[in-house]
Amino acid sequence: MQRFDVVVVGAGYVGLSTGACLAHLGHRVTFVDRDAGRVEGLSAGVIPVHEPHLGDIIRTYRDRISFTTSLAEAVPGCEMLFVAVDTPQGEGGSADLSNVAAVARDLGRILAADPGGRSSPLLVVNKSTVPVGSGDYVSMLVREGMSGVAEAEGNGADFRVVSNPEFLREGSAVHDTLFPDRIVLGSESEAAFETMRELYRPIIERSFEPVPSMSGVGSLGGLYGTSPGPFPEGGVPFVTTDLQSAEMIKYAANAFLATKISFINEISNICELVGADVTSVSEGIGLDGRIGSRFLDAGAGWGGSCFPKDVSALRAAARERGYEPGLLDAAVAVNERQRGLAVAKLQQEIGNLEDRRVALLGLAFKPGTDDLRDAPSLYIARELRSLGARVVGYDPVAGEKAREVLASSGVDLEVAEDPHEALRGAHAAVIVTDWEEVRSLDLARAAREMEEPKMLVDGRNVLDPAEARAQGLRYEGFGRG
Repeated sequence: MQRFDVVVVGAGYVGLSTGACLAHLGHRVTFVDRDAGRVEGLSAGVIPVHEPHLGDIIRTYRDRISFTTSLAEAVPGCEMLFVAVDTPQGEGGSADLSNVAAVARDLGRILAADPGGRSSPLLVVNKSTVPVGSGDYVSMLVREGMSGVAEAEGNGADFRVVSNPEFLREGSAVHDTLFPDRIVLGSESEAAFETMRELYRPIIERSFEPVPSMSGVGSLGGLYGTSPGPFPEGGVPFVTTDLQSAEMIKYAANAFLATKISFINEISNICELVGADVTSVSEGIGLDGRIGSRFLDAGAGWGGSCFPKDVSALRAAARERGYEPGLLDAAVAVNERQRGLAVAKLQQEIGNLEDRRVALLGLAFKPGTDDLRDAPSLYIARELRSLGARVVGYDPVAGEKAREVLASSGVDLEVAEDPHEALRGAHAAVIVTDWEEVRSLDLARAAREMEEPKMLVDGRNVLDPAEARAQGLRYEGFGRG
């Protein structure tokens, strides 16, 4: 196996997971991040994000991993550079590419001063989620940076831009990097495809050593006991296409999954009206091979850093070109309405929420992460406080972070150490994030600890309604008839 010198710019979820897994495969990885505090912490073994197994890998392979704030120090000698910086939502819903642009221009200036001598062009790999056409934009900015160094005109290192979108789920990013459904690449260079295929060969062929801390994970095993296969002969599908199509694959995938969740939430609301149970409906339609069972869980809606931002960027791109994306608009509208339903259910059953104590069980936008970006819990907490409710929240990793985020907008949140502390004295509770601690809640104990009317809104449909009611809880799920 050929080993490469890789630079990863951006030490967030995507950058750290990508670089750490490349180091596990045997490559040498230098992380570059402009946050000096983050670099110092990482150098000392402090991982700034909650992601299972990530810290174990980084600490295990410190002999082939380094951290720096200097792109100029990292680039000489590297064979490929991954751009994994943040692309936050900008005005009008479009992606803000200022971080990507800054990296591209700086890289151009560095390459212009490069004395040459590389055996092949530097591969500039876009790992950040960027709008269609960004590959050409990055290439233009790199050359713009190169031309700005007058004394190096006509010299400097050559490069090729590659699109390599990520399909990572926070909370299982290491698993998803090592056991992907597919690897997608966009480029105009066949040589770039071959180099990237060699980089990922151990993943494609499932020939890498298992991560020790990932119990049950080997060449054919998966995280949490799930299997990443079976895969067709030849290993993990390796999709090669042009730059624009690769960039579009990322947006289309996330938009489809967001729409699928919004669809089942729409069906859920109709189920309530006609007396059907959406959990049975989801099971029944999910067994259809054309539909599939994943992302068919009704509840309080989607959030996080990817779905909201990517769907908004795709809608904005369509409107910039004179097209109205009606289906995507509807998916967003359904999701926004879904968040308000949790509070509406409380009001319908309890009435006035003034001075009522309401427990939010789960605060991160999904289990396995401490990410609160666009988390439904924040919306629900703000709505409850605006109605005069006293709000207490529990989350195994995101509690204090949620308190700080809400405090910045003037919203008070009491943080509990465990679910039952949150439920003690509460008049109502809302399950927002289906952590295992929440899924396995002791309902008899919960009923003893809560105060009348003991209302429980199951925003993820993870509890047994009959059992909850048998314990004296006033249970309301989403679309459960």
